[in-house]
Amino acid sequence: MAAIGLAGCGKMGGAMLRAWLDSGLVTHVHVLDPNGLPADYISHPSVTYCANEQTFVSFASQWDWMVIAIKPQMMDDFCAAVKINLPANLGILSIAAGRTISSLQRHFGSMQPIIRAMPNTPAAIRRGMTVAVSSPHVTEDARMQADSLLAALGKVEWIADEGLMDAVTAVSGSGPAYVFYLIETMTVAGIRAGLEPDFALTLARQTVLGSAALAEDMHDVLPGILRENVTSPNGTTAAALSVLMDGRFQELMDHAIAAAAARSRELSQ
Repeated sequence: MAAIGLAGCGKMGGAMLRAWLDSGLVTHVHVLDPNGLPADYISHPSVTYCANEQTFVSFASQWDWMVIAIKPQMMDDFCAAVKINLPANLGILSIAAGRTISSLQRHFGSMQPIIRAMPNTPAAIRRGMTVAVSSPHVTEDARMQADSLLAALGKVEWIADEGLMDAVTAVSGSGPAYVFYLIETMTVAGIRAGLEPDFALTLARQTVLGSAALAEDMHDVLPGILRENVTSPNGTTAAALSVLMDGRFQELMDHAIAAAAARSRELSQ
């Protein structure tokens, strides 16, 4: 179990707080957020709200980790306000988009143990995908503890090369939006084919949900094989795939991933 200082309790920070408390992974969490605590945690015995950075960092000696879940544009002011009073061995876990380990080291020092992580929005229901990378000063025990904290949100993968984080952001960090857009486009196509809007949405949403669950359940089978398994020669699925697989869909996805990765690199400058 860990004691945490959580800076930022918005959608992702709030999802982390909820998962940690429900899983019994934390002894206490001090929360800093300009909008206050979610109503469910105002009187929670394991949560203390801090109204400002000075109050927040005064508890730093009690923490195992300071978790940064604030907006990137707030990072510089936040780091400047808390860095003087942070213990040198305090682990920092940042999920701030576009903020590299080196940028955090410029604030907290090169010896500070720092982990950078990129979760995605399904973390809100503990079905997220989080990718993490650590600085050299994170011990194996600390990394294992951080892994447990992140695993409360879903699946966790670790990488050794932080340079891959831009591609990670493009594929899994932003990826849920692509899936939601797929549901949107399937729904619109269904409506144009004559279905009622609510019915088309139900069909599209459940098809994506069921297909994702099947892909997870049969994780040892490549997606291409699963696709082939539902594609009868000269059937309806084959007719649709002859359109989707003419190269344009892959080209669009390539461009989309490249655009997201490029923007991630820009944000990290």
